[in-house]
Amino acid sequence: MPTIIIELEIQAPVELCFDLARSIDIHAQSTSQTKERAVGGVTQGFIELGQSVTWEAVHFGIRQRLTAKITEMEYPHRFVDEQVQGAFKGFWHSHSFIPVGDGTRMIDTFIYEAPLGVLGRIADVLFLRRYMHNFLLTRNLYIKQAAEKFFAIE
Repeated sequence: MPTIIIELEIQAPVELCFDLARSIDIHAQSTSQTKERAVGGVTQGFIELGQSVTWEAVHFGIRQRLTAKITEMEYPHRFVDEQVQGAFKGFWHSHSFIPVGDGTRMIDTFIYEAPLGVLGRIADVLFLRRYMHNFLLTRNLYIKQAAEKFFAIE
């Protein structure tokens, strides 16, 4: 299955980075380019272990819904969300936070399977992997910026 790994160094504490990454509100702000919004499950605040959220967004010009559930959580170092229902055949998404000096290394690992069998695998090679990498990178850079801005204020 395709895997995307994104690592960023953030000049902010692990706890702050962890909380921003699991914030429904920050997620919606970081994905404004796809008009993403929470429409079911946890729709604001912090998502917790065992909870789910349904996102509605526009990808590739098509309005879609995706439900993800938090299946693992080790505060403040790691949490995992997995697709319950949505466009992918499935995905597993790990968010890890490692203290490094005065900051945090955030590691985002996204393992997925495209839908539609052979057609999905072709789409993955042609555009899906690049699209998902850019989508996740944009989200992670938003978290980095928010964390560093907030931490600088304190």
